[in-house]
Amino acid sequence: MKIASFNINGIKARIGALTDWLDTAEPDVVLLQEIKSVDEAFPREPFEDRGYTVETHGQKGFNGVAILSKPPLEDVTRGLPGDDGDDQARWIEATVTGEHTALRLCGLYLPNGNPVPGPKFDYKLAWMERLRARAEALLHDEEPLLLAGDFNVIPQDEDAHRPEARAEGRAGAARGARGFSPAALPGFTDAFRARTQGPGHYTFWDYQGGAWRRGDGIRIDHVLLSPQAADRLTDCRIDSAVRAGEKPSDHVPIEVTVDI
Repeated sequence: MKIASFNINGIKARIGALTDWLDTAEPDVVLLQEIKSVDEAFPREPFEDRGYTVETHGQKGFNGVAILSKPPLEDVTRGLPGDDGDDQARWIEATVTGEHTALRLCGLYLPNGNPVPGPKFDYKLAWMERLRARAEALLHDEEPLLLAGDFNVIPQDEDAHRPEARAEGRAGAARGARGFSPAALPGFTDAFRARTQGPGHYTFWDYQGGAWRRGDGIRIDHVLLSPQAADRLTDCRIDSAVRAGEKPSDHVPIEVTVDI
């Protein structure tokens, strides 16, 4: 089963780019971030016409996550546990069943946290702790589990074209956030690094300053697998060519294939 994560940066602005990519990549499941749409206004028809079930957790103008899935989805839940007062739409869960087993999917859009220091960074760190608690609780089930999305975290120097420029005052590389690398979640495997090593692999290029043209990217979109899912990993790749398309998102999809 091919599962992708894609920060689309506005579903209505990128619907052409997204459907073109779907027609080419043909993923079974897509976890979307930054849909920037309330649930009622999400444009379902282009995706349902392609055979996808659509589940959303939206918010007007900001944030928002969604799942597109060709296999049926079960037990869909919305919102990250741990703070009943948090109204930001950043987390969605569901279970998908393949030929051999079921897989719990968690799609997330972790807060950006800039500027550092400040209340937005404090919120980011608190959200990370809630994520850690939820991930640990799900691990206890000892079942195949996938966490994927825009983590807004640069794990290592090799995950940024200019690590020295990114580190100062950036929430994605700051102490505390940087310590929350994918590998820092005990029991999880960073799917991309399990398949590919070395620098030069990025998922985000800013719209400003010709970042795409200059190769000035960072890797902040990640797929994490529980041991039961990591054992079934067959491939993981970043579809960087999407960034060169018409009206692209500033992120590109990361795709993982698991034998479920």
